[in-house]
Amino acid sequence: MNRVSKSTGRRMATAFALCAGLALAGAADVFAGSAGDRVTLVSSEALPDLPGQRLSTVLVEYEPGGKSISHHHAGSVMAYILEGSIRSQLKGGEVRVYHAGEVFFEPPGSEHLVSENASQTEPAKLLAIFVAPEGAELTVFDK
Repeated sequence: MNRVSKSTGRRMATAFALCAGLALAGAADVFAGSAGDRVTLVSSEALPDLPGQRLSTVLVEYEPGGKSISHHHAGSVMAYILEGSIRSQLKGGEVRVYHAGEVFFEPPGSEHLVSENASQTEPAKLLAIFVAPEGAELTVFDK
């Protein structure tokens, strides 16, 4: 589990909140992957130093007990827990619970088997930061 210092966490949360607040004013709901989650594209920018790649930021909000179905992502994903606790498991890994201020990484091609709010009574939010090929579908739900 990776933890950031309190001061770094506060700076990151402030920066994320500012970006999210500005971007969410005109952002569209991207998809709802399952019961009790809402996913909103916050920003998406071409990376001039990495031709053909985009940096995209997505806000994932889980209602109490909310979850996403099994899925995988294009490119690399870094997730920062903004609020509450998130239960997560990648194929081949253990189920882990991440709390506000913690981060986790998903390598390209990872199968995300479990992604859910760890609480039945409190909401949870995470900010997912993607680096993925231009035009790629960021999340593909397994059937």
